[in-house]
Amino acid sequence: MPTALRSFALLVVAFLTTAAQAAPGPAASMVRISTTAQQPDYSVPWNPGNVGSGVGAGFLIDGKRILTNAHVVSNATFITVVKEGDPTPWEARVLHVAHDCDLAILGVYDERFFEGTKPLQLGGIPALESTVSAYGYPIGGNRLSVTTGVVSRIDFQPYSHSEVDSHLAIQIDAAINPGNSGGPVMQDGKVVGVAFQGFSGAVAQNVGYMIPTPVVRRFLKDVEDGTYDHYMDLAATYFPMLNPAQRAALGVEEPDAGVLIGSVFSIGSSAGKLQPGDVILSVDGLKVYSDGKIDLDGERTEMAEVFERKFKGDQVKLEIMRDGARQSLTLELDRPWPFEMQARSYDKRPRFVLVGGLLFQPLNRDFLNSQKDVDTRLRYFFDYYVTDHLYREYPEVVVLSEILKDPVNTYVAPFKGGIVEKINGQQIRSLQDVAAAFEQPGEFHVIELLGEGRPIVLERSVLAEASERIRQRYGVTTEQNL
Repeated sequence: MPTALRSFALLVVAFLTTAAQAAPGPAASMVRISTTAQQPDYSVPWNPGNVGSGVGAGFLIDGKRILTNAHVVSNATFITVVKEGDPTPWEARVLHVAHDCDLAILGVYDERFFEGTKPLQLGGIPALESTVSAYGYPIGGNRLSVTTGVVSRIDFQPYSHSEVDSHLAIQIDAAINPGNSGGPVMQDGKVVGVAFQGFSGAVAQNVGYMIPTPVVRRFLKDVEDGTYDHYMDLAATYFPMLNPAQRAALGVEEPDAGVLIGSVFSIGSSAGKLQPGDVILSVDGLKVYSDGKIDLDGERTEMAEVFERKFKGDQVKLEIMRDGARQSLTLELDRPWPFEMQARSYDKRPRFVLVGGLLFQPLNRDFLNSQKDVDTRLRYFFDYYVTDHLYREYPEVVVLSEILKDPVNTYVAPFKGGIVEKINGQQIRSLQDVAAAFEQPGEFHVIELLGEGRPIVLERSVLAEASERIRQRYGVTTEQNL
């Protein structure tokens, strides 16, 4: 290479190096997360589960913490993080996790990891049609990837991680692929969202979603006391009132106003306060439109966003119409536990009791997903557990989920999939009740299932011998996990 050309090339390299060092960017804040995870086996709950690996992204925030998605580190048994430009793997751990909004905070055991890093700062909600950049390690790549897109929608969307929760989400046309999860979405040098899910299917292409900063800030605020209290809920169903005749019949004279309360759950924030037939006119002074929307932070969004931004024990003020008269109510917010049954669970081992080859498990989404055939009654209990207030009588629905065949239970097969009502005359309201009932003395164990006219009867004296035989035959390592 001629001397002049070589000198020019060296000058260009020096210029680019200096510019890269001076230019602000998220590279010094990016983390590639590798996990080893063990997925619970709800069909054979004593099995440890299959081991797999995954890759995601994260980024540094204040307090020597790494922010990422909950689904990146769910069920993880070992986590390592690698800084951009440094191949050294550092062992990390989960400090806080919120499966209902798909966010998690990691810490690194060795604080030398944080040398040369810088935390990113959170920004606001980006405007529609503005441009954002998503950073991550899509499809398991080792090098940082950047995709750019336009903000196309700001709305409530289902969060696929829990399968039941919906929160504020921002839709962008930048590709969000496996490995992008947990990475920052940037605008003007600040984080405006966390990449967390894409749209799969032939209906739409290049559609991705990010968790906006109001959701992130709420999560960070919630864990300041060392624990995560989850999202709060109104604990009541409500419906739009788009029909003017309906509003007039209920005494609502103002146009385009109010939502109608359908049912009120007996466990939750609205119990004893709201009633079916009430019309909510305003929430914390914000008018509720007839489609269930409010004006908040310059955007038209769901009324639920007011409750979502509050914490356990916070109050919310409602103005309602009841029997044609306006009233003011104050609710203290809490999260009703019955909702948790329909959400996916993580970082937990399946709970069960096995007696005489009869396997008892609590009904929840993970259990239901593991079943090939589901009885109609069981499906009803799952789908309508909250709306039909089934939790009042069944705080936990216990199912006879499987029969490990043995001479002690040869006639029991037709009972598989039944809901346990009583054992030895004791009403079963939880899996702990099952274990306690089988500890009772007696010559026989009598098991009554909901809707069955005949009970299951096990002879107590032969159970010890049968249990040992069943354990060996089916590779059972333990007979219960409560």
